[in-house]
Amino acid sequence: MKTAIVTGASGGIGGAIAAKLAEDGWQVAAVYNTGKDRAQRLRQSNPAIKTYQCDISDYDSVERLFSMVQADFGSMDGLVNCAGTAYSGLLQDMGREDIDRVVARDFTGTLYCCKFAAGEMVRKHRGVILNISSVWGLYGASCEAVYSACKGGVVTFTKALAKELGPAGIRVNCISPGVIKTKMLDCYTRRDLQALADETPLGTLGTPEDVALAARFLMSENSRFITGHNLSVDGGFAL
Repeated sequence: MKTAIVTGASGGIGGAIAAKLAEDGWQVAAVYNTGKDRAQRLRQSNPAIKTYQCDISDYDSVERLFSMVQADFGSMDGLVNCAGTAYSGLLQDMGREDIDRVVARDFTGTLYCCKFAAGEMVRKHRGVILNISSVWGLYGASCEAVYSACKGGVVTFTKALAKELGPAGIRVNCISPGVIKTKMLDCYTRRDLQALADETPLGTLGTPEDVALAARFLMSENSRFITGHNLSVDGGFAL
């Protein structure tokens, strides 16, 4: 049985991806930072899911995570980097801690996790990595400049890593969700959300399930000849 690590599993998108992979027969290491209760409910929903606490912005914490997963499952075949945070506000109003937090959780943490995953996967000459970016990483968003920059970096990093790991038989892809109904939207008013839905050609906001279905495909053998690709799951928002 294959094992996948899913970070940000206590969130809406990460939890949906973890559940979908478990349904498909993966053993899932569902990683959370502060959302222990939500992660525990996810674990209770499927015996193939085991939860782990990790601060992905901390290098040592990530190293311990991968060591624990290796010890518990004996293998590590897939990685989904879904953990992240948001900040809505003008760049000039952000403090140093705000900037550092967004960069660490939306970009640096993905690099750390990929670094440790790649070491294990190269040794076995197999594996698949999926990074979760954002439509703002492609086109940028006012009042989310640092978040947009980090997510844009994730897209470029995905393409570079796909070239680097391709000769070892490892695929690396990315999903850029559009406006998805999760807690990350709590900073928006109802009017704002309706405006975003109106801007989406399909006329509605997306759900975590929509992203999870795309992740299922990119993590499966059905996408065995796809690497370095960024898939927009946004209802046409970015058209």
